Amino acid sequence: MEIKAVFFDIDGTLVNDNRTVLKSTEQAIQSLKEQGILVGLATGRGPFFVASFMEQLDLDFAVTYNGQYIFSKDKVISAKPIDKANLRSLIKVAQKYRKEICFGTKDGVIGSKIMNFGMSKVPQWSSRLIPKKLTRYVNHGFNHIISKAFPQRVEDLYQSIQEPIYQVLLLATASESKRIQEEFPDLKFTRSSPFAADVINQGMSKLEGIRLVGKEYGFGIHEVMAFGDSDNDLEMLAGVGMSIAMGNGTDRVKEIAKHITTSNSQDGIHKALEHFGILAREKVFTSSDPHFNKVKEFHQVMDTSTQEEPRAWNLAAASHRTDFKLEEMVEFLRAASPSETAFEEAIQHLHIALDKAAEKVKTKIPAEVSLVGQVDALIDTLYFTYGTFVLMGVDPERIFEIVHQANMGKLFPDGKAHFDPVTHKILKPDDWEEKYAPEPAIQKELERQMKAYQKHQEQ
Repeated sequence: MEIKAVFFDIDGTLVNDNRTVLKSTEQAIQSLKEQGILVGLATGRGPFFVASFMEQLDLDFAVTYNGQYIFSKDKVISAKPIDKANLRSLIKVAQKYRKEICFGTKDGVIGSKIMNFGMSKVPQWSSRLIPKKLTRYVNHGFNHIISKAFPQRVEDLYQSIQEPIYQVLLLATASESKRIQEEFPDLKFTRSSPFAADVINQGMSKLEGIRLVGKEYGFGIHEVMAFGDSDNDLEMLAGVGMSIAMGNGTDRVKEIAKHITTSNSQDGIHKALEHFGILAREKVFTSSDPHFNKVKEFHQVMDTSTQEEPRAWNLAAASHRTDFKLEEMVEFLRAASPSETAFEEAIQHLHIALDKAAEKVKTKIPAEVSLVGQVDALIDTLYFTYGTFVLMGVDPERIFEIVHQANMGKLFPDGKAHFDPVTHKILKPDDWEEKYAPEPAIQKELERQMKAYQKHQEQ
């Protein structure tokens, strides 16, 4: 899978608990941009809030208000305000249930003074310390006690919605907002906080916003990597090609994401990008062959070190590597066999061919450890492999990326690779097939190539 764009949620993801961007995250974003990878935000916050991040990190675009307002450095890509009739109905419901409410415009959040205060740094930080079971009582305090000191005037609320409103924030618990949502089939209620609901148009989301950005910039949703930590990130993380849950994320986010990294205060973004080979670790050398570099990154992660000085393999290690490749060759024959009988005949022929090759090699190459001889044989193997792809009419470029991402998913929850004690092959975590198995993605890529060929023929 080739990653063409990376999106970050802000609260709990891009920023740490002190609401600052880690130096490692800044360096990671700079490296992404140097590689030509587009970088953006996908947040429930408004455009006025993300402007400083756009400038500080030189980001390409931002999906704000959960997809309702999308812009790049030089233009607005999409803006979908909420219908005025729905806004008036929400005000009535807020008054009926005595709920604080405020409205997100292009330039700020207007309405509830209490909620505006709640979105500032101190309450946002302290809310993380409040147990979930106390959320209801905190909400009750804001709505029924503190709000008496700062009452919302209905006239002011109606005046607020004269300009375009892209998102409504309603101070309500999850159960309360669920009950209220039943009255608004045209609206969607999402949550990035235990205290309030974000209300947007039905059919919109961070994922849909990313899809609209992709149409503008020429990338598909499967070519996107996204980072998130809250339940309003669920749809985004379920839909993109590669999804990363922060270590401080909710249980639901961690269940749905394809990979879990460390927290937003423990270099989680940088470590995840390293894990998938998108950021290179420090090495003695880097090849001009990008495929070599990705495989080297794989071994750096799995083996914790790589060989930097050229050396020949000893016979035992060379035998293990040959066993790995031989198994793949048998799989290749299996995938070419129309029946079990044909497969058995192919295996018998392979045995004969192996004996024949051994006799041939013994007559022309002396039995000695030779770096040149090993490299020559491996390059010929690589050349034959490319030749086989050429004669199949298959471009392996994207397929290599798919397999690389699948291989990078073989770390276990303890952050380490586990090896079979007999074969020395890397073992797969229990959820690897579900999250990383490459076959479905390979199938899609082959279908894309076949359609491209058919279109070319038609033209």
